[in-house]
Amino acid sequence: MSKRQEIEIRLREAFQPTRLEVVDDTESHRGHAGFTEGVESHFNVAIRAPAFQDMNRLARHRAVHTALGPELIGQIHALALDVDV
Repeated sequence: MSKRQEIEIRLREAFQPTRLEVVDDTESHRGHAGFTEGVESHFNVAIRAPAFQDMNRLARHRAVHTALGPELIGQIHALALDVDV
């Protein structure tokens, strides 16, 4: 399973989002820090879920990181988040 798929599965299970888009943006970082050939390392995530209703921006980001878990987060060089209700 790819990291992109794993991110998507974990976020769907944790938040039952109304919208979820996970984009592997690794290739656009070729030549930059954190890029390794053949390794998924840079992601853009847009997620909308009622679970974020009573959370501020920082709490939403922390919730996403918690859902992904320290092992998966440790394998990601860059994670851009767009999190809302």
